[in-house]
Amino acid sequence: MQHVFIVGSKGIPGAYGGYETFVDKLTEYHQNNSRIKYHVACKGRDNLEFEYNNARCFKIKVPNIGSAQAIYYDLKALSECCKYIKKNNIDNPIVYVLACRIGPFALHFKRKLHKLGGSLYINPDGHEWKRAKWSLPIRMYWKFSEKMMVKQADLVICDSINIEKYIQDTYKQYSVKTKYIAYGAETKRSIISDDNPKLIKWYHEKGIVAHNYYLIVGRFVRENNYETIICEFMKSNSNKDLVIITTANDTLMDMLENKLHFKSDKRIKFVGTVYDQELLRKIRENAYGYLHGHEVGGTNPSLLEALSSTNLNLLLDVNFNREVGSCAAIYWSKEQGDLSKLIDKADKMNNDCILQFGISAKTRIKENYSWEYIVNCYEEVFLCKI
Repeated sequence: MQHVFIVGSKGIPGAYGGYETFVDKLTEYHQNNSRIKYHVACKGRDNLEFEYNNARCFKIKVPNIGSAQAIYYDLKALSECCKYIKKNNIDNPIVYVLACRIGPFALHFKRKLHKLGGSLYINPDGHEWKRAKWSLPIRMYWKFSEKMMVKQADLVICDSINIEKYIQDTYKQYSVKTKYIAYGAETKRSIISDDNPKLIKWYHEKGIVAHNYYLIVGRFVRENNYETIICEFMKSNSNKDLVIITTANDTLMDMLENKLHFKSDKRIKFVGTVYDQELLRKIRENAYGYLHGHEVGGTNPSLLEALSSTNLNLLLDVNFNREVGSCAAIYWSKEQGDLSKLIDKADKMNNDCILQFGISAKTRIKENYSWEYIVNCYEEVFLCKI
């Protein structure tokens, strides 16, 4: 049996985020796989262990030390992995670290793991050091940490072809061994019907009409280009709403209002978060179109979900989005007037054209990004120890 230790997600079940969903799906699809045993670190208030999806989940108690919590969590989790491997005499374990937060300590843990006969795999996520929310010193730390982790990793698993190319080009002096395995998405339709009371209530409370809105789902951060999207939507002649499902960020909200005065446009509707995944999938399915402005990162989970659910997808034209959407979407730039013209054009598209985009998008997800396909790729890597 191959033992795989996963460090870096907040844990399973119940936590929401890209890494958390990935770990949940990986263990779900492999729960009856007798050849792999997963051990998943989970952030918690105690040090308990429990089983979930046939994976051994172990909680790591993290003190309230501000932004250093994530680094402490990873270090503590890695220490616990090493202790468990040594105590239980586990042969050839793989420790898979999600994100590059602990670069300065990577060599230390690599040496410990190699002494125990193990391997260190990492997933670098996207360009975390480019995110606008970080101050310059923190961005510099992220970049340095990425470098040190990539240098020490036995294998770097990238969820984007472009991220893999970036890793290979940037760190070629280290002869980095990489493997491309994308993030995944569900291909099934929502179990919620159009006359479901929960759905009808949500639409009524938010003042939204099914099939008469463009949708955005994602974190409310600057690099997701909410300013450009809202500004351009306000310029458009669309009679549809722009429905924004996102997290709270009062600073960014106030900045956008002061700059754009979007609250005067009744079409712009911030509706909070939706954690009910079936309801969210149905809201995606009922959208006229999906607007995606993410430009930092690899394969974006919200984009995959949009392509699997929404027929018409309007994506910011950057290489990460092109890689995923290919010919199954239409693209816009941040050039003034470009998106507003595209929205007006999209409003006039005939149903057959929109439906064809939807078929292409769902085919692309099914063939390249379904969770079944993705976890099979991971099984091959873990069992072959590529």
